[in-house]
Formats: sequence, structure tokens, C-alpha cells
Amino acid sequence: MLHGDNTPLELDAMIELRHDLHRHPELGFEEVRTSAIVARLLDEAGIAVHRGLGKTGVVGTLQVGDGTRRIALRADMDALAMPELADRDYKSTVAGAMHACGHDGHTVMLLAAARHLARTRNFSGTVHFIFQPAEEGRGGAKAIIDDGFFARFPVDAVYGLHNMPGLATDEMAVVAGPQLASSDSWTVNFTGIGTHGAKPHLGRDAVTAAAHFLTMLHTIVARRVDPLQPVVVSACALAGGDFEALNVIPDTVRVGGTARAYTPEVRNQLETEIGVLARGVAASFGIDVAYTFKRRIPPVVNHPDATRRALAAAAAVTGRPVVTDFPPSTAGDDFAFFGAEVPGAYVWLGNGPAVDGALHHNSRYDFNDAAILTGARFWTTLVEQELA
Repeated sequence: MLHGDNTPLELDAMIELRHDLHRHPELGFEEVRTSAIVARLLDEAGIAVHRGLGKTGVVGTLQVGDGTRRIALRADMDALAMPELADRDYKSTVAGAMHACGHDGHTVMLLAAARHLARTRNFSGTVHFIFQPAEEGRGGAKAIIDDGFFARFPVDAVYGLHNMPGLATDEMAVVAGPQLASSDSWTVNFTGIGTHGAKPHLGRDAVTAAAHFLTMLHTIVARRVDPLQPVVVSACALAGGDFEALNVIPDTVRVGGTARAYTPEVRNQLETEIGVLARGVAASFGIDVAYTFKRRIPPVVNHPDATRRALAAAAAVTGRPVVTDFPPSTAGDDFAFFGAEVPGAYVWLGNGPAVDGALHHNSRYDFNDAAILTGARFWTTLVEQELA
């Protein structure tokens, strides 16, 4: 059982639990300890527990009254593969892993809300609490869906929440339309004819070809895509040659990176344009090229009706104006797979000032405990309003 204060949302106990999860981060599909804690606390509250979706995912189901509407609330559980450099009492005890994106806080806020709703039962309908593994690039949302989530737990709408440095901990942003970009990966392998560095004319230079490709890559954004469309194409990896053999032009150079867009049309265009550029450069240098474009996560686009419902809950909870003109982020989140199936809304909750390592994926980041109350109240209010 949780031991803490007697407030409706068990705030002191939930802060203690958040620190415990922070001490014991687990990477995607490895959240064995975290999911066991989640399952136990749901079960203790009388919530039906379903384990094993997406390997380490947990779904809690709470049905009250005879209401027919069904909704799902999603929190991610996984940590990032990076060291924690800040010195705090609850610093990560796992080398090379830390909660650098606040998923420990997301988990606790949804747990607090679920347990509160199970006690008060002040709604009529069905709510599914999704505790998702592997949001950080390992495909947890898709794994849960592929394991039959929507067949087993039909829902009319789905909601997600993420902390956002720069907003106050009692402040929320709820915006219709695009919120997060698609996140896709691409690789280009240039294969020429290796030769002595002093005799480049005897080979076909893949290094110089790759350099031309990298220089021209940014013309896709600048000259091929509609300038009114937000888009990112970045080269993030480069491999070729050997620094112990600096007189050898290698046969092969590999370049890889990411592509981000907010619409399916621009996403398709990026896949096409990178390939056209790679093949054109290879042809001009008389070398071969192999191009792959891996679609990873579609964009998160908030549905108007779900957004309206989330906005009403946020306004009721914060008691201050909800930010409705918050700009979309070029980061990605696989919540998109849920929102592609049913109307969805992905909202932002403030994490306090974006200073002193407070930014996501920073080795000194920490979720702000002051946001737990706002987030848990948002979830409970959303359920009580939507399933009134």
C-alpha cells in the first residue's frame, strides 16, 4: 500500500513514488520493475489490470455506471539511455540510464488520477489507463496497438499529456491541429572505387560525393518544400574511411539522419526528394548509391472535438487562461499511433522555467514535482467532465 498524506490525490506519496521511479530508470521494453509497481497500485485501487501489451505495457480499466462513452488516457514509462549528471538525493542508480524526459512524472500523475477516480467513482462510463513502454524511439505505442489494444479496449477518444519546460507548473497548453512532427530516419550509402589518396583519378571518390550531398541536402527545405510548411531535414551520422589510414580514399561512405514534417504530403515529399538528391549526386560522380527511408512515427495532430474537451478540463483545473497558441514542436511522440485510430488530443503541462538543465533529454533534467497536482487534477477532471 502507498503510505503518505491523506489528501485526495495522495500527493506526498506520489512525490515519493516519483523519486523512487527516478532512482530506478528502465529503458524501452525493459520496464519490468516500473510496470509491476503500476500494476500493483492499480490492483490495490480495485482497477482491472491487463499486463503484457507491448511486452511491458499495462492497461488499467475502470468502468462506473451505465454510461456508454469510453476513453483512454496514456502515460509513458520509459527512460533514456544517457547518464544523469546532476547531484540529487534520488539520482539514477542505473549507469547510462535516466529519466530525462519526465516519464516518471507522467506515470505518477496518471496513477494518482486512476486511484482517485477509483475511490470517488464520480463518472459514468469506461476509462482505460494506458501505461506505455518504449516511447523513446523503440515503438511502444505501435507494439501495444499491434497486440490488439483497440480490439480489446474499444475507445471513442484518446488523450496524452507531456510536461513542457517554459510553462508554469499550474499552466497548460491545449491546441488543435499539429502538435508534433513525424519522425522518420533515412540512410544513404555511396559506393565508389577506393584508391590511394595521392591518386584520386584512379578511383571514384565516395567521400567527395557525400560532401556534395551534405551541402545540397538543405536545399530540400530551402528550395523544394513550400516555405509555408514547417519541415526539418538533418544529417546526424557520417561514416567512412579510417583515421589510421589517411592516405586511403574508401570505397563506401554512409550518411544518415532524420526528417520531420506535419502533413502526410510533405512527409512523402521528403522521402522522394532525399532519394532524388542522393541518386543525382551519385550519378554525377559515377558511383553507386543505396537509399532507404524508414517511417517511424507519424505526426501528432489534435482532433478538434477531443481538443475542445481537453481544453475545458484544463481551464477548470488551472484557473488561469489556457495557452491556445502554443507552437508545434519538431520533436516526435508515438502517441500519434493512438491518435491515428480515434480522435485524440495531446496536451502540454508546465514543468517550470527552462533553465539549469530543465530541458528535455538534458543530463541534468528533472521532472518538477510541483506539476504532479495539476496533471493529476487534469486527468480526473477530464474523466469526470467527459463521462458525466
